[in-house]
Amino acid sequence: MSVLPLVFTSGWASGINAYAVVLLFGIFGATGLTDEVPESLQRTDVLVVAGVLFLCEAVADKIPYVDSAWDSVHTVIRPIAGAVVAALLAGQNGSLPELAAGAVGGTTALLSHFVKAGTRMAVNTTPEPFSNVALSLAEDLGVAAIVTFAIFNPVAAATIAAVLLALGLAILFFLAQRIRRFLRRRAQRREEKHLADAGRRAARTQPPPDESDHF
Repeated sequence: MSVLPLVFTSGWASGINAYAVVLLFGIFGATGLTDEVPESLQRTDVLVVAGVLFLCEAVADKIPYVDSAWDSVHTVIRPIAGAVVAALLAGQNGSLPELAAGAVGGTTALLSHFVKAGTRMAVNTTPEPFSNVALSLAEDLGVAAIVTFAIFNPVAAATIAAVLLALGLAILFFLAQRIRRFLRRRAQRREEKHLADAGRRAARTQPPPDESDHF
């Protein structure tokens, strides 16, 4: 069977949580649940690093505005991770050229990352933090469930991932106004911080009053 469905699913999941994808595939390969996972993903050092970074993301992803900053940093990391994992899976299977697999995995990861980051921007326009926690938990559980399902039924898992990606892009379109509001608010905070820093610097450089004026 072609590895393309598994490549697509891994790309979609990498755009949401790349470290969870590496960790899950590595564990599945190391425990012998599948022979589709290359040995490079099963290495102990890779699993340890992926596990530590997954825990960092699990915390940052649940804090309002910190999650959006984390997403900004991972705009490059997640698509690259999706492309690398896809290329490794294709190289292990041999049914799909690695370059084509990398393109599919990276592109899918980029699209799902935009859905995740945009949705978080919209959620951050609400004053309460509970929606961030709920959404983050849903993403973590969804990635774990679909990646696990993909090991046993890659075609069905890829179909689910494609539907979720399409729905996410559609929701992102309808949330565009909230996302613009978030960006305006963040730009305003940056400007206020810049003005406050400039005021403090001006206060420090201002010469002390001349005490001779009192006599």
